[in-house]
Amino acid sequence: MPHILFAMFKKPIEAKALQRLSGADKKKLRRTTKERFPLASDADIDAILPLKAEITVAKLPNRVHIYGVEGGLPVIFDVDGRGKDIFPTVYALWKVPELLPAFVLKGGEVSRFIIGGADLMFPGISVPSEGLPSFVGGQPWAVKVPGNVAPIAVGVTMMSSVEALKAGLRGKALRVMHYYRDSLWESAEDRHIPNTGFLEDIVIEDPSLYALPQISDAREDILYDAVDTVSGNDERQVDVPAVHTEQDTDSLPGDCKNDDLEELGEGITRLNVSESGSAEEQNEAKEHRALPSEIDALLDKFLLQALHTSVKDNDLPLPGSTLWSNHVLTCRPAGTTLDIKRSSYKKLSKWLQLKSSSGLISAKEDKHTKEIVLLSVNRAHPDYKSFKPDKLVPKVVNQTHDSSAVDAHQTRSQLTIEEIYKSSTHVNPIFTSVGADTGKYYNASEATDVVFRYVEKENLIKPVDKAMVVFDAILCDALFKGAIKKGTLYPTEIHRKDLGATFINRMQAFYRVLRGNEVVVCKGSIKPIQIMTERRQGSKKVTRLSRVEYFLMDAESLASELQKKFACSTSVVELPGKKAQYEVLVQGGVIEDLAKHLVDCYGIPKRYIEVFDKTKK
Repeated sequence: MPHILFAMFKKPIEAKALQRLSGADKKKLRRTTKERFPLASDADIDAILPLKAEITVAKLPNRVHIYGVEGGLPVIFDVDGRGKDIFPTVYALWKVPELLPAFVLKGGEVSRFIIGGADLMFPGISVPSEGLPSFVGGQPWAVKVPGNVAPIAVGVTMMSSVEALKAGLRGKALRVMHYYRDSLWESAEDRHIPNTGFLEDIVIEDPSLYALPQISDAREDILYDAVDTVSGNDERQVDVPAVHTEQDTDSLPGDCKNDDLEELGEGITRLNVSESGSAEEQNEAKEHRALPSEIDALLDKFLLQALHTSVKDNDLPLPGSTLWSNHVLTCRPAGTTLDIKRSSYKKLSKWLQLKSSSGLISAKEDKHTKEIVLLSVNRAHPDYKSFKPDKLVPKVVNQTHDSSAVDAHQTRSQLTIEEIYKSSTHVNPIFTSVGADTGKYYNASEATDVVFRYVEKENLIKPVDKAMVVFDAILCDALFKGAIKKGTLYPTEIHRKDLGATFINRMQAFYRVLRGNEVVVCKGSIKPIQIMTERRQGSKKVTRLSRVEYFLMDAESLASELQKKFACSTSVVELPGKKAQYEVLVQGGVIEDLAKHLVDCYGIPKRYIEVFDKTKK
């Protein structure tokens, strides 16, 4: 049994490293998750580990690995880091409640102990009329309260159902590994709320149901917050905070979010790097409260802006949450907030359904995920045709005789990192067929456009289901030749939303780094900067910084700069290897200050910084 895990999640957790998973590792994690949780469907796995999302892994000092969607919530934790003992977090179980079988508690008194970190005993379980469900020892199970589908804890069974009956339903039923409000739950921070729907405030009549709010009748997805305790008044009313989503991140209260959402999306959860923006600017943004009619007008404007500029027909069908977070919110001017709950529509689904009724778009609720999906855009609609999208105006920097220092700072902080792709032998026939250059670099959108041009050229859209693409021999070979085991049948069709990602995975991956007038293109994936603090000669600390070359930074110049900034000695050491790589040594434990300096002064995204503190026991 992994005893070290239990004490860890009762205390604050701190990752020694945070990394993004490669495509192969993401696929392996999905396979392992499907094998570990046999009740899960492919749609369930997609819900917690989206195909197109970046997945990060936080590695803890005790070998525990925590996987989460980048910029979002932890969804899977691995007890020993070997992929054998993985469990879903309560966040994942709230998204897919039936991912695990679950014990139902007898009432609120029992749930108080569970969310306090206690293991589950058999006397606290409500046995259904049909009898105790069948289970074996060492099996992952969840814990629920009566009348609520959202689990409050996850653990491993301590004995089989046969052994439990022989023992007279006495003893320990479940060793609780992780529960609502423990340090793993807290590590996500309230501002990281997943994009799964909205919830109005709820009054709970029965205290036994206090541990989590109930699912709404409209089933606008699974709720993502819980009641902490039952109030002691006579009416026994519990005020549950309204749940917000990634679609609705602008509406989070001040203590649950930062105004700079773009930087938040790139954040390293365990790295204590302060957010950008002054307190005065943040307070000004919070003080403004628009009228519902004003918010309605902004919603309509930003939707039309998104439909004109970023939503392409090849992207459809598009989940409502993706439309909101990746397209509508990105149309906001800098410093503008957008809270759909303060509009007259209140909910994303209601808003999109009304737009569908007007004929501007076609939207429908998915029968499986219960999420609103954008199916098509009526580009002949009068509102669409009469709308003139705003053009981005580049910022002009006034160059004066005394602005050289400002210009130098802006130049070095203007860093752009692009994931780009190049045609490979697998997909060359597709590029050649549509007349695309096989020697050119493409971003993800451009590469996806190539394969969809081929689909349109060969008329491969399935007539009875416009969301499916039927394979011909060339497209099937491009996507699967050499990747399918012998004796396994090749697929005959693929969903439109999966086609682009599958096609890109068959291309050669590169990355392009731009800083000022400098640009470099390298094959593979960019390696993150490493910052490591360790002890030397007793109690003395030294901080080591490496891989700065990948981000077009000069090690010697950086060492000289850090020497002045931290008032300490620095040095540069050349690392062994074929390529010229250097390591900057900084005397003292400046790991957090150094990381913040790289973010603020050199524009390094936080997801490209790995932190290792070897001075902590």
